[in-house]
Amino acid sequence: MPTTHEALSSLFSRTMIKTRKETPNRAVSVNHDLLIRGNFIRQEAAGIYTILPLGRRVLNNIENIIRHHLNELGSVELTLPALHPKNLWEQTGRWDTVDVLYKVQSKFGKKYVLAATTEEIATPLAKDHIKSYRDLPLSFYSINNKYRDEARAKSGIIRNREFGMKDMYSFHASPEDFAQYYKKVLETYMQIFADCGINAKITEASGGEYTVAATHEFMAISEAGEDEIICCEECSFAQNIEVSGYHEGDKCPKCGEKLKTEKAIEIGHIFDLGIKFSNDFNLKFVDRNGTLQPVFMGCYGIGTTRLMGAVVEIHYDERGIVWPEKLAPYNCHLVGLNMEDSNVNRVAFTLYEYLARKHISVLFDEREKVSPGRKFSDADLIGIPIRLIISKRTVQKNSIEITDRVSGKSEVIPLDKFYRQINQDNFESLK
Repeated sequence: MPTTHEALSSLFSRTMIKTRKETPNRAVSVNHDLLIRGNFIRQEAAGIYTILPLGRRVLNNIENIIRHHLNELGSVELTLPALHPKNLWEQTGRWDTVDVLYKVQSKFGKKYVLAATTEEIATPLAKDHIKSYRDLPLSFYSINNKYRDEARAKSGIIRNREFGMKDMYSFHASPEDFAQYYKKVLETYMQIFADCGINAKITEASGGEYTVAATHEFMAISEAGEDEIICCEECSFAQNIEVSGYHEGDKCPKCGEKLKTEKAIEIGHIFDLGIKFSNDFNLKFVDRNGTLQPVFMGCYGIGTTRLMGAVVEIHYDERGIVWPEKLAPYNCHLVGLNMEDSNVNRVAFTLYEYLARKHISVLFDEREKVSPGRKFSDADLIGIPIRLIISKRTVQKNSIEITDRVSGKSEVIPLDKFYRQINQDNFESLK
């Protein structure tokens, strides 16, 4: 049965969903296993994945959460290219020093870099727009793919050779102005990760090859993590163990409780770039006294595909993924049992259309001749928080069964009561 709301909602049979029972070969992480079996991603090669429709919807939600918070911060979105001319990387001295670059040559002899990071594009762009102190501060961000020739791509979509990334850059007239903005970004990042269902730890870390100063990482505690941090469970203190002078069992310097070591996934990283790239590209501004001054820069990254993988590593059970509400690919999963029955078919499709008209996105499992057990196991694996069940039994009682994916609790209520709730509060009471 066709619907006019398929952009918002989807029929299971038309959404390229082919779930798998078996664990993929060489799947050593939870996110690799569940995202492939749930048909969110498809592996093309080590560290290279196709993002399938379900996964794309989750990534859209992650990106929109990021957009919401960064727009509120006053940053503006643009799209930076992934193909960079060689001369820009030579100008910063990084053509020969960054060892994970993919370098390509066109048939016309020109050499390029596939973007591993984007300071070489962002700084000249800012130079076009910054002339005086009146043009500062400036901040912009881009969400697109990055490329790094990792020696060992692993952990599903947590460490890839091609991956989604949000890069943001800020430009300031003074270190003091930069420091104030840096603090605001740090707080904003914590809000972003909280919206994504992660209680992130902020850790102090060394700068590494992409920056020149000390930095802060945002860590999701998980056994799948490649990093080790030393942290306090009672307060916010955390440090990357590589730069920390503390050890497990030491007293926390902030609250006095015992410290412990944890494995963690890096999901965000913010940098003080100082004036390194400003000097490389002669990025200066005229201050209030008419004097040319270098611009102070900051860089702020979130790995979007990595974040999706980290969320799965934290939010799952023995049956599959349990998506946080704001990341779930749909608001609800409508499961039609006994769809061969004309009454069930009619009630289920009527409900599907009604939900879509109310702007409640729904994945509707309308498949015929598929057992209830298979439909329920698919729903558990996909992990949408609210499940709505229509069957011969519910139709006979003019009711609907509502199941919470997190708690597993089910409730059968009259169908007319369900419609009244939808009319009154647009689905909020069912969450």
